Amino acid sequence: MKPGWFAHPVQSGLIAGTWLLLQQSAAVPQLITAAVLGLVLPRLLHGFTGTPVPPKAWGTAVRLFFVVLRDIVVANVTVAKLVLLPWARPEPAWVPVDLDIRDPRAVTLLATIITTTPGTVSCVVDEAAHRILVHALDGSPGVDAIAADIKTRYEAPLKEIFE
Repeated sequence: MKPGWFAHPVQSGLIAGTWLLLQQSAAVPQLITAAVLGLVLPRLLHGFTGTPVPPKAWGTAVRLFFVVLRDIVVANVTVAKLVLLPWARPEPAWVPVDLDIRDPRAVTLLATIITTTPGTVSCVVDEAAHRILVHALDGSPGVDAIAADIKTRYEAPLKEIFE
């Protein structure tokens, strides 16, 4: 089934906006190019992106965005301290996080959030066992505490957004 021209309006807007930011210009030729790219690229990439499904809780999605943004800034400072301070002794740890979410987009987004936050990496997403194996640069808070933090800060809002 062929997608409509506005099948992914948010993606279209992001592509057009990104083009204008990269060009650092809002001249008429750049506006036309941005509009064409914003309309054509999502249509061409439809087979890869699938059918758009809007989030069920926009307020939660916005709050999650700011939680993740804050966590990335804080984690950057924490990782910098661990790397730069000679007396810092990080304790790397493998953290299994059992998942309550089942939506594959939510699981993918959770793994992306974990990997984007400095000091943690989603290493294995086990769909059959509904678990993500996370490597933490510093596991000194404890494996259970880290898993509980991931579930509370990221998984719970994703569950509300997608399920």
